[in-house]
Amino acid sequence: MQQIKGWFILHNTTTIRMELERFMKQGDLNTSRLAQMAGINAGTMSSLLHGHRVMAVTQLDRITATLGLPEGHFYEQYIEEYLNEAEPNWRRIRPFLYRCAALDKLECIRRTVGLLLDNLTYSPLLFEVAEDFFKCDQCGAAAILFESIAMSEKSQHSERLALCQFRLFTIRLGDDQELNNQAAIQFEPYVERLAEIDQLDALKELANTYRSLRRWNKVEEMARKMGEKAKIHYFTFQRDREESQLQRRLSRPPFFYLAYSNLLIAIVYEARRDYTQALKYVKAYADLNWVKEKDEDTIHWMNLFKDWAHANTYVYKLLGGDISILSEYVEFIEPKEDEIIVSLLNIIETANQYDINVDDILDRFDVQIKHYLQHREAIGVIYSKQLINEQTARLSNELADYYLRNGVHSIGFKCLIRSLEISASIKNKSCIIKCVGLFECYKQYVSKEQATTYEKLIMEVYESEKKMGIAAFSM
Repeated sequence: MQQIKGWFILHNTTTIRMELERFMKQGDLNTSRLAQMAGINAGTMSSLLHGHRVMAVTQLDRITATLGLPEGHFYEQYIEEYLNEAEPNWRRIRPFLYRCAALDKLECIRRTVGLLLDNLTYSPLLFEVAEDFFKCDQCGAAAILFESIAMSEKSQHSERLALCQFRLFTIRLGDDQELNNQAAIQFEPYVERLAEIDQLDALKELANTYRSLRRWNKVEEMARKMGEKAKIHYFTFQRDREESQLQRRLSRPPFFYLAYSNLLIAIVYEARRDYTQALKYVKAYADLNWVKEKDEDTIHWMNLFKDWAHANTYVYKLLGGDISILSEYVEFIEPKEDEIIVSLLNIIETANQYDINVDDILDRFDVQIKHYLQHREAIGVIYSKQLINEQTARLSNELADYYLRNGVHSIGFKCLIRSLEISASIKNKSCIIKCVGLFECYKQYVSKEQATTYEKLIMEVYESEKKMGIAAFSM
């Protein structure tokens, strides 16, 4: 597309039409030539220049490119000149929102949505756009719309309000465990307002978040609620067309939520060191003879649950003190690349709990351990990013405990510092406190360089807490 060289002076106090006219004058262009350059019909361009026609965002983008200016350059002016009307025109606003999202012009989205907030009739239209943004991972744009809809409907107690809160909860989850906890607490009251089919995924996500936070009472509460609702839904399920359409809203096969409820409760009992009860719930999700569906997705998840049941039977027996099955467990996990690190966490916890030597196992998986601690890559199929971060911090901490206890101080402090780095980045205070405790127990063996690194990290943690106006390491 041809451009006039030297056109770079910006006149932000003028209108878009005035900028066009100035460009035409400097380039000695008539309407037909400008229309040709912009790829717009000459009659349409004439109507735009004379104010007889409202400019569409696609036309604005063509004109902006013709002027040699960055995409979205005129968007702020466009809002004021063309969208700020007594009766907003949705046919113009909708495509403008999509273009703003594509260009990450979030403030323009915020200003545009602000023009519509007083009229609740726009809520379903904005929600449809927000859902599109959410599905396309344009989370910043989606969050603005969901927040705006939630604000305008805060007194409506609507299902749409609850779904907005669910989406915002999902968007807000990140590396900071304190913020994740706040997001979970803020969303939880809205679960019961969701459609019953959506409550299953909402409870699953809440349970996973509380699991990464190690808030076991909340994990159990969410898991039991999910199990009860999943049982009612599954065994009263009518395979008519309407229900089948609702079914597709689930992120997992229908049976998953009942089986996963039992898996989560088993993990809760593991955390409480009640391995007998944990094994009871393992048997519950291992027995899937009641599942009626035979589709590919269902079979895939059924096989995973059976595999997890097999693995966790080893784990809970190990943690319960049956060390005789350790070598058998190692042989079982070795070919399972996705689960090796989680399995090693179980092994190191067992070694520390029962004071056994597992050097040969650590040597066997040395490459995987180093790679995982460095990169924190996603593993398995049910591990959220939050849970991966939490497990990485714990694995580093357990390795530090193991090596320091066995006199391998250099590696022990290296693992301790790595655990402290990760724990500080995600604000995992429980793990930070464990790092401090380990350091105090073995500080006479630390090198000067490692001591300096440790002290620097602790000061960063302290300053971070101080800025937040919270006492250091408050729980």
